[in-house]
Amino acid sequence: MPPVYEWYRKGMALLKAGDVHAAATLLERAAEAEPDKRSIREALARAYFGARRFDDALEQFRAVLDLSPVEDYSHFGAGLCLGRLGRPSEAVEHLRIANVMTPGNRDYADALASCEARLRAQQSEGQPPR
Repeated sequence: MPPVYEWYRKGMALLKAGDVHAAATLLERAAEAEPDKRSIREALARAYFGARRFDDALEQFRAVLDLSPVEDYSHFGAGLCLGRLGRPSEAVEHLRIANVMTPGNRDYADALASCEARLRAQQSEGQPPR
């Protein structure tokens, strides 16, 4: 049996230390061995996000949401990824859900306000919403 917990534990320590690339390597192994573990997928998404691999991070956040649609942090993460990928209208949807699920979370509220402002700016410039 693979040492999944050890990979996860070491990956989390590396993530906390800011070594997102090394963390991603270990967490990828753990996710491959245990694809239905939300905690592993969320940690991998965070590592990818930190490495600016927004498409990969979005895929992992969506995998978490497929397993459990009530994960507010994964809605938040998906929204941040979509925002970084230049898709603010999709980002706003996820960020609104996160805000409704966890009212009063300042990070969630700030991200939503920023994304809504970006979307309004695009619309006022005549750009179609993405």
